Order: sequence, then structure tokens, then C-alpha cells
Amino acid sequence: MSEQHHQSHSVYAKDQVPLPPKDAEVITTACDYCTVACGYKVYRWPAGREGGPSADQNIFGLDYPPGRILGPWVSPSQHNIVRHEGKPHHVVVISDFDADVVNKKGDHSIRGGTLAQKCYNPENRTSERLLSPMIRVRGNLVPVSWDLAAEAMADISKYIIEQHGEHAWAMKMYSYQYFENTYALTKLAMRGIRTPALAPHDKPTWGQDAAGLDDTGINSFAASYEDWGMCDVAFMSGVDPYETKTILFNEYLMRGTNPGKKLIFVTPHMTTGVAYGVKNGGLWLPIIPGTDALLHNALARIIIENDWQDQEFIDQWVANKWEVESGYGRGTRNTPWQWRTTWGTWQSDWEDFKQFILSRDEHKLENAAAVTGIKPEDIQRCAEMIAKPREDGSRPKTSFMLEKGNYWSNNYMNTTSIGALGLICGSGNRPGRVISRGGGHQRGMMSAGGGAGWLSPEKYPGRRKKPLNLDRWTIDGHVKFAWVVGNTWMPGMLASQELTDVIKSKTSDSPHQIASLDRAAIFETLKRRVDDGGMVIVDSDIYPVEGIGTRYADIVLPAATWGEESFTRCNSERRLRLYNKFYDAPGQSRPDWQHVQIFAQKMGLPGFDWKDSNEVFEEAARFGRGGVLDYFPLVQKARREGVRGHDLLGAMGTTGIQTPIRELDGELVGTVRLHDPTSNGAVPGENQALSKILYGFGTHSGKAVLLKSPWDYAGWSEFYAAAQPRKEKGEIWITNGRVNEIWQSGFDDKRKPYLSQRWPYSWIVINPVDAEPRGIETGDLVESFNDAVYVQTGQPIGIKPDDLHFNKLMETGHIRTTTGMSIAVAIVSDQIREGVAISNFLAPDAPANSLCHAVPDPMTNNYRYKLGRGVLRKVGESVYKHNFTAMSLKPRNIV
Repeated sequence: MSEQHHQSHSVYAKDQVPLPPKDAEVITTACDYCTVACGYKVYRWPAGREGGPSADQNIFGLDYPPGRILGPWVSPSQHNIVRHEGKPHHVVVISDFDADVVNKKGDHSIRGGTLAQKCYNPENRTSERLLSPMIRVRGNLVPVSWDLAAEAMADISKYIIEQHGEHAWAMKMYSYQYFENTYALTKLAMRGIRTPALAPHDKPTWGQDAAGLDDTGINSFAASYEDWGMCDVAFMSGVDPYETKTILFNEYLMRGTNPGKKLIFVTPHMTTGVAYGVKNGGLWLPIIPGTDALLHNALARIIIENDWQDQEFIDQWVANKWEVESGYGRGTRNTPWQWRTTWGTWQSDWEDFKQFILSRDEHKLENAAAVTGIKPEDIQRCAEMIAKPREDGSRPKTSFMLEKGNYWSNNYMNTTSIGALGLICGSGNRPGRVISRGGGHQRGMMSAGGGAGWLSPEKYPGRRKKPLNLDRWTIDGHVKFAWVVGNTWMPGMLASQELTDVIKSKTSDSPHQIASLDRAAIFETLKRRVDDGGMVIVDSDIYPVEGIGTRYADIVLPAATWGEESFTRCNSERRLRLYNKFYDAPGQSRPDWQHVQIFAQKMGLPGFDWKDSNEVFEEAARFGRGGVLDYFPLVQKARREGVRGHDLLGAMGTTGIQTPIRELDGELVGTVRLHDPTSNGAVPGENQALSKILYGFGTHSGKAVLLKSPWDYAGWSEFYAAAQPRKEKGEIWITNGRVNEIWQSGFDDKRKPYLSQRWPYSWIVINPVDAEPRGIETGDLVESFNDAVYVQTGQPIGIKPDDLHFNKLMETGHIRTTTGMSIAVAIVSDQIREGVAISNFLAPDAPANSLCHAVPDPMTNNYRYKLGRGVLRKVGESVYKHNFTAMSLKPRNIV
């Protein structure tokens, strides 16, 4: 048992945290934070009594304190007092010690260990929750009824749509939350309003995260957690799973069925997981940001030159030229992104790919090492680890994981090249040999489809639509109404201070401010504002987010969240579970699907008359048919048996079932991994689209497509040359990342005593070589400043893909510059490579994204969040420099 467990138990003994009595109710759920979604149990019982320390007095059947902790225990962070059916109840939220999947035997991260502190309790800082709808009157948010808030939204929405068009009505929403909420939101935006101005929380447009994998035919979440436990070697690009998905690291990468595996990390930052990997025979490749594709191709060259490729796998599973050219699926010439995958530019078969890799000088070891900043001997060793056959002729079982450090720097090229590298190593569709994202958020998107992209004013020649960049559309003044749902839109995007300044000028700085709660007066004021070039913002959230959405919102809606409504979603191995409601939502807060319902009814839109969240869940099921999150068979079975879909799923407890779900002989069958023909037994009458991703790759031929990624592609090389740190100004790369203890913007963590003390302020890690000449020491306050942040502005209708290249956009005046700055507490350490600093991702009070260029990848429209730059300047000492009771500034590259 870990030291943390012993410490927590001692706190329990001292503070007398109550034990659940034997008759406590037990409710299953899953963790709300990282992508792993560990299984949890909630123990609930009325306030005023508690269980005792004897085994016959508590629900765990254990004597407390035990000689050693072998089972459930309770710490202060795992207990709270909530309201259930209007009366106070104790709740204890602990990991499921009976779990045999995900967090086996009750393991958990520090994030999951504080879940109980998420619950609303007016006696602690969760009292800061939004409790009623509000409208801003003379600069102050005033509580109002749900009817008035929804009527005010509907009145101005109808006017804007009639006078300015559907594309003037926008929504910026999370993509990860729960199926019930995301389905309702997309049904409203895509099928009700029919707006093209819709974007998820992490992208300016609606699209794929790792588009290169999709075009290859590999689904981004093909793997099972067991695959990471079975592999011999794990090649992890742009991610440390310990920091971001702890149990995946602890349970599967450190242990699993093959605990002796070697871990390779490609990241400029040596975090705890990286240090563990190196200590145990692994490898750290401290790459210069943005150069991953060149590393992948250099590795491929070493493998091909030594004939280490898995030729048998390639012959069976990699498409030939004729199979690619005649296809009609993703990764073929007839893809909706036809111009990015045309034959001769990106697509290839094995012989063509081999020629591409061997013919280019930049793929030579010494040349790639110079650009990537990685030692040639380490690149050589990496190639041997992932591909070199053993003396007995067997091959290493290598799995490839990528995350945001990969696809948030050079999106299309990085994701195509890692897919190609994995394929030639024989990975992609076998146990322990997978190519997959590690995951950021859980998989909670169930889109209603029917997107209104055909209404977009921006189209490619000969193509039906071009996804609308919501940030640019807003900056250029086309958005009149924006509904922001559960995300930090402004600091979360690139050139974030530019976006904030524009929205501020169009909302709180507008002369047209609501002065009365009279419905007609509200409408007239907002009407004058939008006609005068301003905009209206509605913010749905659980806490006020000052300085972001809530500050500039005219209308604020309180959301009910985890534990306050029954929801569903999948984790990153596609495991579907029910997140049960176990306490009353505070005040007048309601789940986001009800926000949509109330507004839609005021708009007179049909089809939003759900009675509860289960009805939304069941309606949404048909929109996932044939896809990787398909749970439609579960709903069909529930209806035949006369039970609710939620209840049938809930009976599976924390085990749940992996999607896509199928039914065989009356039983529901889950899918362990995608693309695996040997493990996914056929079901009679199987959906054709589903069969492609179950028994082969997601292409017309069922074979994966090798994609080339030329380093000199103008859409990348021109931007990368312009985005480089400028030596004459003393700039360095300033990227961003996460730490284990804080989830995202820290919206919950700020209200948790331990975590709010652990990280009370934003941080930046700087190499000593970069810190010393600037006079920076650990604990100093440091300003990062970029005086030339590139911002892509409006584009002419009918623009050609080649016109999206950086230099062409500069020539036509569609690139301008702004400034960006951030302030953080310095941690000086050699855990970050020289010439690169890393700052806290998504700190609302110190947005590192303000230093990054708002110029999307022209192939995918995705942003390059990891490619910031700037000068560093000490501005003083922080209060934490000599205060050792708060904000530990110790380096993290320790084991």
C-alpha cells in the first residue's frame, strides 16, 4: 500500500471521518476527470448517524484501524455532506475495490481521490456554485427566473437569425461531457438552429483531432487498456500518461501482463513518468517542438535500411496502389478531404512509401538529429527498440500512443507519420500492438448529425463545404450571439488575449447595456447592440469564471453536473458506464440538456420534449449506429425487456461494456479493440460500416493506407519558419502542459483545500541554461511575452487549398500580428530541454495560449497549441519563493 494511503488513514483516525453504516446505500459511478474514468462507489446514508469501527458496524465489514490497509478506507477528501431528497446525507466516494477492469482492485489518482469534494456543500468553497439563472443589469448579474432567461435568449436569437442569418448564431461547447448533454446541444445547433458556427472546446472548427490516423484507416481510440499492459515497448509521443491519465500508467504501463516493458517518451519535458521509464531501461527523446514528423520518418528510414519492417504484416494489411485509388472510404481519393490525400502527394503503397523515406536527405539520421535536437545515437537506439527482430526471429510487440504534444504541434503531418511508422512495425490491429491516442477527456460526444456546414459562407472549389473557424468568424465581427457551454473559450484558444479583447469590446464595453429586467426592454437593448456591431453571450457553467465567459455574459445559466443527474459516456477504451445521480442539484441548476430543452421550447422548435435524461440517452442511440461509440443494441434490448436503457447499463456497474456494442444470441457483446479480425467474432446481419472497423481498417479495402508526410510541405514549412523563436530577440519556445494534481482549468480544484494550496498560481519550467542569463531563479515571477503573434483573419469565398499556405496568406493580407503575454512562477530545472520552457496549460488567469499563433493547420483546421514563443523576463519574487507551506517548486523528474 502506498505512503499516500497510510497518510490518508492517519488523517481519517485523527479527524474522525465517518464510516458508512451497514445499511448505507451503494451507488456506482465513475470518475469525472481524466480519460481513464476509474470506477467508483458512492456510499450514502442520512446525517445524524454513522457506522462504527468494528467489522459488524460498517458496510465494509472491516475492523478499524486495521493493522495494514487491504481494503476500503476513508479520508477527509472522500467524504462530504450533501442534500438527497431535500435532507442532509453523508456521502463517501471511494474507488471500487471490487473492480476487475480499468482501476483494478480500487486504484485511483489524486484527482479521483478528491471526487467527494466536488459535491456542493454550502459550508465550503463549493458554495461559489452558480445557483440560479442571471441576467446582467448595469454590469451586475441579477438572479432571474428560468422563463425570463430563456425568453430573453429566444427573443434576441429569433431576431439575429432573421436579420443576420443562422451563421450569426454560434455555439462553443465541450465535446467530452456526457452523451445526454452533447446530443441535446448538437441537436439544437445542427438541426434546430442549423448554424455552421459551431465548434468544440479544443478546436476552432468541427473536425477530427488526429486526422492523419483517420485517413490511414486507424480509429484514434482503437486500443484497449490491456494492450498497453501486453506490449513489449510503448512509444509515447507528446504524452506522459502518469501526469494525465495516472491509472493507465500505474496499472498497465508500469505493470499489466508484461511488467518488464520498455517505455519511450518523445517530449521536451522530463516529467515523473518519463523519469520512471528512463530508470527502468526506457528512453527519453527530448524533441524540439513541432519536429515529430521528421523523427518518425528518420526512424522509418533506419528500419527500412536494416530490413527490420514487419513485411508479413505489410503484405497483408497495407493497401496496394490500386486498392487505394479505387476506394471510396476514408484515406482514399474520394475522401471529403480529397485535396489532402491525393495520390502522389500523400498516399502511397509500400514501394512508394519506401522510396519516399529513402530518397529524402532530411530523413538521414544526422540531418534529422540536427533538426529534432535529439542525439543520433538515441534515435538509432529507439529504432532498434521498436523494430529490431530478436535473435530468435521474434519481433518486439510495440504499441504507439500519441496525444496533444503530438497533434497540437504539427497536426496532419505528425499523425500521418506516426501512423505510417506504427504500420511498418506491424502495429495497428493486434493485442499489444496498437496505434491509438492515450486520450484527454472521456468520450462523451454523441452528435445529432445533420450539420449545417452547407450554410457556411466559406467553401472549397468543387467541394460542398469548408468548416467555419469560429474564433476567426468572431474576431471578424460575424458572430452576433454566442452560447458558451462548459468551457473556457477565450483563454483556451490561440492568440487568446486577442480573442478576449474582441469579445470584451463587443459585450461589456458596448454602450448598449441592459438597464431593466422588463422583457421588452432587454430585447430592445440587445437588438441595438447587435445592430451596432456588438454581440450577446450566454454562459452555461457550474462556477462563475471571472475574466472569461461569465464576466462578459449577458445571461448566465447554472448547470447541474456529476452526481446531480444520471449521465453516460465512454472512457478512452470505449467503456460505457452509467454515472448515477446521488444527490440533489443545488439551487435552480439543471443539466445542460434541460438548458437546451427550455430554450428550444421558447424558440418553438419541435422535438425537445424529453421527460428525463434516459429519454435523451435512448433517442441519441440511433445516431451512434455503425460507429465506434455504438450503444444502440443496448437500447434495443432494454426496450424489448421493458426496462430503461439507463437501468440496463447501470446493472453492469463499474464494469460497463466496451463499445461498439453488438448482440449475439440475445447477449450484449462488447469490443475489446478495433480493427482486430481475430478477436471480434462476426454477428449475423452486422452493420457494414461497423464491420469495417471491427475486422479491418476503416477504408474501402479494409487495409490501412500508408501516408507520406513531406517535411517541405509548404503548408507546414512556411508557418514553422515564421513561428520559430527569434534569436535576435532572445526568444525561446514556450510550450504548455499539465500536472497530475490539477484537472484542466482547475475549476473544481480551486475549491479543494489541498489542491488549491498545492498549485495556487500558474507555473513555468525553465532550463538553467535559459534561466541564468536572465537572472531567473526558482520562485521568481516571470513574464513571457511575444510581440508577434500571428492571427489568421478572413478569407475570400472560394479560396483554394494552396492559398491557405502561410506565405500566400501573408501576401493577401490574411495574416496580421498581435501581442501575447503570461505571468507565472518559475521552476528552474533541467527536466525541460534547453531552449524550451513549459507553462501551465489552460490557466485562466495566465493564459499560455496567448503566446501561440492563431493560424490553423491548413490540412485539418486544427490549432498548433504547443508552438508558442517569447522572451522571458523576471518581474519580481513570488510569495511562494520562500514559503514552503504552499506551492512546492520541486522538480518532477524524480521517481
